Amino acid sequence: MSKALIQQFEKRRFEAYYCPDKNSALKKALELIPEGTVVSHGGSESINEIGLLDAIVEGNYEYVDRKFGNTEKELKESMKKSTFCDYYLMSSNAITKKGELVNIDGYGNRVAALSFGPENVIVVVGMNKLCEDVDNAIWRTQNIASPKNTLRLNKNTPCSTTGYCGDCYGNESICSAIVITRRSWSIGRIKIILVGEELGY
Repeated sequence: MSKALIQQFEKRRFEAYYCPDKNSALKKALELIPEGTVVSHGGSESINEIGLLDAIVEGNYEYVDRKFGNTEKELKESMKKSTFCDYYLMSSNAITKKGELVNIDGYGNRVAALSFGPENVIVVVGMNKLCEDVDNAIWRTQNIASPKNTLRLNKNTPCSTTGYCGDCYGNESICSAIVITRRSWSIGRIKIILVGEELGY
């Protein structure tokens, strides 16, 4: 399955790698990021779980903290700065067997960076996020990833209580945009590290 999936990603102009576990995924990610480059990230449990964010913060990189600032204006400026880095780190809420990435976002900064801005985007994603098709991937983002993220972020939404999508539009909703990425507009700009373990939500 992993070999076939890598081929699907490559057909869509993604650069793709398979790593059997977290340690090899961390090693591969660090191989792809030259020291001295500007690195930032979107919200992601997966990059935390493999130790990538800690390695960047503690390593010889220019780290841009997307959450830097005490005011809403400063936070927005940090998010803007993070989208024009050399390497942007993230995961994907779901992937399909055809090699598509499906993501849902609150502010939209993560999906914006995936689409345009950073010179390179590294997507670390566990095999637990593999879905049959786009419809199933969207269902996963709304009913598995989002409810768990609302709990992590302490949001008061219907799904934080029920565990499934309530199609809400309130101030605390983290589901503003659903983006399907079907190809990389620049060959190899988006680099996918597929991990043979369960990662994130």
